[in-house]
Amino acid sequence: MSAPPALQIREANAHLAAVHRRAAELEARLDAAERTVHAQAERLALHDQQLRAALDELGRAKDREIATLQEQLMTSEATVYSLQATVHQRDELIRQLQPRAELLQDICRRRPPLAGLLDALAEAERLGPLPASDPGHPPPGGPGPPLDNSTGEEADGDHLQPAVFGTTV
Repeated sequence: MSAPPALQIREANAHLAAVHRRAAELEARLDAAERTVHAQAERLALHDQQLRAALDELGRAKDREIATLQEQLMTSEATVYSLQATVHQRDELIRQLQPRAELLQDICRRRPPLAGLLDALAEAERLGPLPASDPGHPPPGGPGPPLDNSTGEEADGDHLQPAVFGTTV
């Protein structure tokens, strides 16, 4: 076999050099890509860690807020229960006082005629008794004989006792 010609050797050497350069270039690019991927992985891991920490903090904040809201709910329920009990007590008091209120309203409606009657009785008391006269002969235009019991029943005596006006109020 004969030795390859020099031109073929040079072309082969040039080809090997080009392959070697290309391999070195690809290795450099691979190293750069690995460094980029490694840096991105570190950034992603750090970002993931930050997101997990933020998520954990949000969970804790949510739990605190739920606890606060549950406490407010319990306080509100206790207040509602207390107010319902107060309303029930007041309703019961109103129920108990209703007959008295109706009685007071009745008294207030009857007060003006009663006041007029009391004024008339006071005037009669101020006038005093009639002057003494002969019971068989009443004064003209004056009162007649004493009246019998107006119920139609016979009284123990023939006539009622003469009335004396007075007030007890």
